[in-house]
Amino acid sequence: MEDTYRVPVKEGDRIRAGLAMQLVAVPTGIAPEAMVAGVRQGPRQVQARRLAMYLAHVGLGWTVERVGHAFGFNRATVSAGCRWVEDARDDPAVDGLMERLELAVRQVCETPQLEMTRLDAVAVAR
Repeated sequence: MEDTYRVPVKEGDRIRAGLAMQLVAVPTGIAPEAMVAGVRQGPRQVQARRLAMYLAHVGLGWTVERVGHAFGFNRATVSAGCRWVEDARDDPAVDGLMERLELAVRQVCETPQLEMTRLDAVAVAR
């Protein structure tokens, strides 16, 4: 049995990494589960994963090490993926997509957290 070393990741980082994958999934049509599947992936899945990792790195301002921990990859894989996206941004379509995704992820993640008890109070008041 092979034991893979995994760094504990904060739940907030997992949620934000999931958001990055969900945002990338919409325009690419690649499900988030396919981006991080534990099996060898096709080129479309790998490219989508690279876009999501880049989005976490640039859009959220995370270090490549933090991105790697949240996505379950080493930082060399993350760095290579980010370089690939940087090169791909020479294409105006890719650049425009990434600009929109970066804005979206920042807007969502910079939204103040909502206390769930406030929602319970609203529901009871109705």
